[in-house]
Amino acid sequence: MTVRIATWNINSVTARLPKLLEWLESAAPDVLCLQELKCAADNFPYEEVGALGYETAAHGTGRWNGVAVLSRIGLDDVVRGLPGQPGFQADDALLPDVEPRAIGATCGPVRVWSVYVPNGREVGHAHYRYKLEWLETLRSTVLEDAAGPRPFAVLGDFNIAPADEDVFDIAAFDGLTHVTAPERAALTALQGAGLQDVVPRPLKYDHPYTYWDYRQLAFPKNRGMRIDLTYGNKAFADAVTDSYVDREARKGKGTSDHAPVVVDLDL
Repeated sequence: MTVRIATWNINSVTARLPKLLEWLESAAPDVLCLQELKCAADNFPYEEVGALGYETAAHGTGRWNGVAVLSRIGLDDVVRGLPGQPGFQADDALLPDVEPRAIGATCGPVRVWSVYVPNGREVGHAHYRYKLEWLETLRSTVLEDAAGPRPFAVLGDFNIAPADEDVFDIAAFDGLTHVTAPERAALTALQGAGLQDVVPRPLKYDHPYTYWDYRQLAFPKNRGMRIDLTYGNKAFADAVTDSYVDREARKGKGTSDHAPVVVDLDL
């Protein structure tokens, strides 16, 4: 059985719906993990993606977060949110906000989590500490699935570049988030839980970035970052036959600032 699994920070499913539908038809993934829906779960375009053969499990509140799993090979055992997930407490909030940043589902022979890891904002900021706490909760959540015999993967926007080569110029990130030792240590902890990066460098080009800022011609100049990742267990990694970043989906007007990452499996 051949299975194509992808992840894409869509940066507003409402604004990018035509792009999403076009890409689903052209790339034909069996499973697609989406992040940054920016819409409430009730307002997700279920009918439009359903017309292309996809079931959807969405988790969103209508603000800047939100995640979903789309599948045309089954959608079962859906879990919305990480068990025990920490919330972020803003300075003007009475209670922490437990944001919709993770959703898990079983799609045919594979179990996946679609995750949108907190940005962290600035080193030392409360949001940075929240990011590290959230990543530790993710690690605890995936331990059992990662060690099991079933193909399993965590896909999404991790807001972390695993290595210096995963940003266009490491000097430009001096003192900034996304490249700090504690953030990268959190990725190492996921590897210790039994997961590995299944979209390694190099791919079909030297710099397989997945995100480029809209400003300062970052995409044409290829001033990007590789922060959209797929971490799979041994059963998942052993089944990988191909992987790529679909840069074509980032081109043109009205696109997300992220490109889809695609992984093909032979199960």
